[in-house]
Parts: sequence; structure tokens; C-alpha cells
Amino acid sequence: MKFNIETERLLLRELRLTDLEGMFELDSNPEVHRYLGNKPIKTKAESQKILESVLNQYKERGIGRFAAIEKSSGNFIGWTGLKFNTGDNEALGKKRDFYDIGYRFIKRYWGKGYASESSFKMLDFGFKELKLKTIVGAAETKNIASNKVLKKIGLQFKEVFSYEDVKVNWYELNKEDYE
Repeated sequence: MKFNIETERLLLRELRLTDLEGMFELDSNPEVHRYLGNKPIKTKAESQKILESVLNQYKERGIGRFAAIEKSSGNFIGWTGLKFNTGDNEALGKKRDFYDIGYRFIKRYWGKGYASESSFKMLDFGFKELKLKTIVGAAETKNIASNKVLKKIGLQFKEVFSYEDVKVNWYELNKEDYE
């Protein structure tokens, strides 16, 4: 399956092995990982493994995160999109078999509205093209920016859960409530 989705300012496409440099810049930055367990990667080999994992998700689950490319510059700015979680993610505890919306951008692209812009498009894609019934989102309670995005795009707060002594907000949006 090939995906090429456009927003006003972004091209959203499948991640590729050629995105290695951008993925390394993204995931090696400690500030990017502040609310992701504070475990930035240290090598390009780690980025390679992440990319290979996403490519595997496309094959096995039919969906995975998308590369976000800034149209005006052609630059890889991070990733966005939907992911099917089967319960193999320890961070989410007992929650399994759900589609979550997520985004992660290189720091110099923060504060430009790309998370909201791409997430609105991903909700549309998930509900209209993939015919999903529910899309969820999670963000550490202290991650003010991500919590704002999840609320702005219409996800409804459901609960707080703990993972490794960190509080995380859980949000959901059902297709019936999506406009």
C-alpha cells in the first residue's frame, strides 16, 4: 500500500530508509525525547532499526507512521500518523488492539502548527479511508503541547494511567463523534 496525503503545507508519505538522516536528527535530540522516557537514540543504526520497524508495520498491520515533508522546503521534518497497537507496547499497559494518532517533529519545526495540521488530516484518513471506529491518543500529563493538540483535534480525555511513575493522559475519539 502506498500513501501520499497532502495538507496545506505538508506531504505525508510512507517512511523510507532514505529518511535515516532526518530520523536520526529527530530521535537523537534529548528535548524531543523529554516526554518519551528521556531515552534519545545515540547512533544511526538505532534510527535504521526504527525505520525498519515502521516498514514492517506497513506490511504486517497495513498502517504505520508517515514521514512529514514540508512542501515549501522539501525537508523531512518528522513523522505523524496512525499506528495499530497490538499490546506489544509496555508503555500502554493493558490497552491493546487500538489505533493511535501520534506525531514527532524535529525541534526547529515546533510551534508551527504542523502537529495539528497533520493530525486533522490523519483523523480524516483514519475515519473515512480506513473506516476506523475509534482513534486514541496518549500524552504525558506534563507534555502541555501534545495534550493541547489532542484536545484541539477533538479527542476526548478518558483517564490518566501510570507508566514507570509517569502520569499519562488517555484520549479517544469515536467515528460517530467525528465531524
